[in-house]
Amino acid sequence: MIDVDTSVTPQDAPLIATIRAKQALVVDDSAAQRLVLAKNLQRWGYQVTQAASGDAAMDLCATGRFDLILSDWMMPGMNGLDFCRAFRALDRESYSYFILLTSKNDKSAVAEGLNVGADDFLSKPVSTPELRARIRAGERLLAMERQVKARNEELQAALRTVQALYDAVDRDLMEARKLQQSLIRDRFHDFGGSQLSLLLHSSGHVGGDMVGTFPINAQRIGIYSLDVSGHGVAAALLGARIGGMFGGAQSQNIALSRNYMTGQMEAVAPHDVAARMNTLMLQEIDTEAYLTVAYADLDLTTGRLVMVQAGHPHPVIQRLDGGVEFLGEGGLPIGLIEGAQYSSFEAELRPGDRLFLYSDGITECADGTGFEFGEDGLSNLFVKLAKLRGLSFLDALKWELALWSGRDEFSDDISGALLEFSAYKPGTPCRPRYYRGQPTQP
Repeated sequence: MIDVDTSVTPQDAPLIATIRAKQALVVDDSAAQRLVLAKNLQRWGYQVTQAASGDAAMDLCATGRFDLILSDWMMPGMNGLDFCRAFRALDRESYSYFILLTSKNDKSAVAEGLNVGADDFLSKPVSTPELRARIRAGERLLAMERQVKARNEELQAALRTVQALYDAVDRDLMEARKLQQSLIRDRFHDFGGSQLSLLLHSSGHVGGDMVGTFPINAQRIGIYSLDVSGHGVAAALLGARIGGMFGGAQSQNIALSRNYMTGQMEAVAPHDVAARMNTLMLQEIDTEAYLTVAYADLDLTTGRLVMVQAGHPHPVIQRLDGGVEFLGEGGLPIGLIEGAQYSSFEAELRPGDRLFLYSDGITECADGTGFEFGEDGLSNLFVKLAKLRGLSFLDALKWELALWSGRDEFSDDISGALLEFSAYKPGTPCRPRYYRGQPTQP
């Protein structure tokens, strides 16, 4: 007889020790054979259950859990092979190591047993040292299976925790999206005949685009469109902060300054507004982000436009006859170069014309092949949608971009401010509102 070392190696001992309360099932129609096997298994730390047939063993397996099963192959009724096949068909949470005991030694019988789910074979009469060695091999496999299962359970618990955190963040971002949208208190403004419509659509929950307007005086308004580099919460916070510099109390508006001779608030030249923002970004706001801006100072009575373009897409004017013009020469973005110089330029709106300030998410919107919508696409779209006005035009523009890109969600934020110029009709002045003694935006 071959001398087999059945001792537990130092490497295997901690692994096998993870199998607690080891359960074994011995199946044999011979009571004597069951007794011999059971005694050995009990000596090796197993709690042993016995069955005299495959049918009786199946009844036990339906309700019990066994780490190890030793089954004779040749039994009346359900033999060991059929028992193994039926056992593997059960829906069980943990794995059981199955050893068939047989006097068959031909390769086809071994292959048949492995095919139905047996893990190992032992020839009868069973050698105790060999049985112990085979069981040790099974215990190593079971221990590894238990460890993998435990780690999977830990992973599932961690994933559930991460999912809960993600859901909480997602809820917060949805609220942030609502708050960002609320920064545009009204998507539509009527300025005594001329009308302004606003579009803000983030590519994710929140984005870095912002558009808006504010009064300069009774006859003039400021219109701005800005785009912060990047996406997400950081870009949204910076966009909201910069956008807030154009609203709120007039004394805090970056586009206005007080004339200390008269005490009145007066407009800052658009190029100086861009320079102020550039200085603020580089000296006071600690961030690696930058932004682009288009800002227009519009006289509602004359249609005179004074504008600055700081890295933003070229503003568009569509004339009453349908012609489309792109304005400006580009300019430097805000927050990149200290002391950057910006230039204002002028244009004139006539009744029936419209001005459009927008972010590059529109012109850089790509189709399925990567081809961008571009200024040509935007020009053609203005011609196509010439009869649509205000918010209807902006909604149609967003729809056309979705058709162009082939998807509902865009890869970049899109925003725009559409001013449709008409004859000025002064309305009844509103009662001024004050915050801490300063007049605020109506």
